[in-house]
Amino acid sequence: MSWLRRAGCRMSAWQETQTPWKTERIEQAERDEQAERDEQAEHAAVGAGQPAVCGNENGTGNGNGNGSGKLPEQVGPPPSGFALLPWLLLGMGAFSNLFQGKTSNPWIGGIGLLLFNSLYIQVVFRAFSKKAREARSTRGALIALGVVTCFLGGLYGGSWLLFFPLLGLAAGAVVRGRWLGGTGLGLSVLAGVVAGLRDGWGAVSVAYGTFLSTMVTAAILSLSDAVRELRAAREELARRAVEKERLRFSRDLHDLLGHTLSVIVVKSEAARRIAHRDLDAALVQVSDIESVGRQALTEIREAVTGYREGSLATDLDRARSALLAAGIQPVVRQSGPPLSAHAEVLLGWVVREAVTNAVRHSGAGRCEIAVDGSSERVRARISDDGAGIVVGGGEVGGGGGAGVGGTGLKGLTERLTAAGGSLEAGPGVRGGFVVSAELPGATA
Repeated sequence: MSWLRRAGCRMSAWQETQTPWKTERIEQAERDEQAERDEQAEHAAVGAGQPAVCGNENGTGNGNGNGSGKLPEQVGPPPSGFALLPWLLLGMGAFSNLFQGKTSNPWIGGIGLLLFNSLYIQVVFRAFSKKAREARSTRGALIALGVVTCFLGGLYGGSWLLFFPLLGLAAGAVVRGRWLGGTGLGLSVLAGVVAGLRDGWGAVSVAYGTFLSTMVTAAILSLSDAVRELRAAREELARRAVEKERLRFSRDLHDLLGHTLSVIVVKSEAARRIAHRDLDAALVQVSDIESVGRQALTEIREAVTGYREGSLATDLDRARSALLAAGIQPVVRQSGPPLSAHAEVLLGWVVREAVTNAVRHSGAGRCEIAVDGSSERVRARISDDGAGIVVGGGEVGGGGGAGVGGTGLKGLTERLTAAGGSLEAGPGVRGGFVVSAELPGATA
């Protein structure tokens, strides 16, 4: 018997060592499942309507490898005048001649060199701001830079003529659009004439270098501006897509939860009222509550992922059940050809919201739901015989409840308007409250 006890102890010890491992494995599986659901929700809220912005090969992240679902604010540092400062090294030859005393009138050359560098730095730093680039002071500084360049090149020649390509670079940074070609040609001719008077045929290379520096600089900076504008447009489109998806998500949740919770409350009250005298009927109501809750969970998951396609027949059956549970006599009529899936979704939302308002606020004894479709138009009309009244601010509601200006009917109006339809809600001619929806060409 002792060996049995020892075997039992060992088995118990083995089970104790295995239980934490099993528990950890189950918890890890649950965490993985929750992470997958969170990832799907994130893609539904952020990636809808913008696959080029937020998608990569495996459908996660934003295409830049960080998996965060956010756009980079800047790929690199914004361009500035510092990018054009190294080109001032082209003037090192003139500076060397001036420093070694090979230049006549060194004071004039030194002042000219200082003035050229100052004007060049001012122009190129102002070229990267559109407002500063188009200012008259910038154009004036560019003209002054051209005058100084012509003076120094014509006076000294040689390495001083390399200031003309620098002048072209500054001009290309400032001048854009239709004036660019004329400016580039004009500076090239000017450089060629001045260089020709000093160095003869060497003017060809100076003129060509001036034209090339002008056009290439303008092309590169224009391309950089276009890239920044495209990035800003992409971020704006992504922001609008996120806002649109949030609006859709909030409307879906409002309509789903508002209707479902109203049905659950009404059926719970019905079950409480009849439980003491008819237990079987109360159990039927409880079963309906369970069914409505399970269906609501499924619909919320579908709404989160954006794939919900409603069934008008299902919505009409649930509306009939909710009205009966609230003690309201339902009258449901549907005629016409089959409707498209999109039309059924929209009209299902209308039926949900209108019936929810009737159950919660109308105090009606009868509610009629009529859906009439044709090849051109489809109409849905929900009316009750309750006490439809005008709520403060000119909004029409039922029985002192939420008005037409509430979130539900506003959301329905936005949905139908986007689909080319319309929604009207207000007191009926013979009393009560009427909700009418109309859609164009909604047949399948």
